[in-house]
Amino acid sequence: MAVGALAVGACENGIKPTATITAADTADQVLVTMSHYVTQAGVQRAHVRADTAYFYSPVQTAELRKVHITFYDPRGAETSTLTAREGTYHWRSGDMEARGNVLVVRTDGATLRTEVLRYSQVRNQVSSDKPFVFDEPNRHIAGEGFTSDPDFKVVTAIRPKGTGGKFTLPNQ
Repeated sequence: MAVGALAVGACENGIKPTATITAADTADQVLVTMSHYVTQAGVQRAHVRADTAYFYSPVQTAELRKVHITFYDPRGAETSTLTAREGTYHWRSGDMEARGNVLVVRTDGATLRTEVLRYSQVRNQVSSDKPFVFDEPNRHIAGEGFTSDPDFKVVTAIRPKGTGGKFTLPNQ
């Protein structure tokens, strides 16, 4: 009788099951040490690498862990690299999201740091709704989020602060 009372008490206290479903359990395909080249009209545009990639065919996405992407211009010359803890790639649309310690380094030395970075292929636009810092030799921009072209030439920042040339944006 005491055992029955203990079992009922354990259920009421919400004992969790010991088995859990992980990404690897539901993925259609799992690749370890993934390397993928993205080309456009025969020209290499990106080299995507990840420690592990989980592919989900029904939703046409891939979840990537320990992401490293090298980007190339239309002539095939390297322009920048991105590293992040994880990311999502939507292979039908070409959209991507990087998450966790996102760092983008351009070949000219400019850097972008944020926790989340999204790329929309249709809009050819990068954005984040998280705090960010962008640095290049003559410009420093920080804010609560932004939208920009991939080269960071035209930036619309949320609550911006920074310096550029001979002016300083206000701290708010």
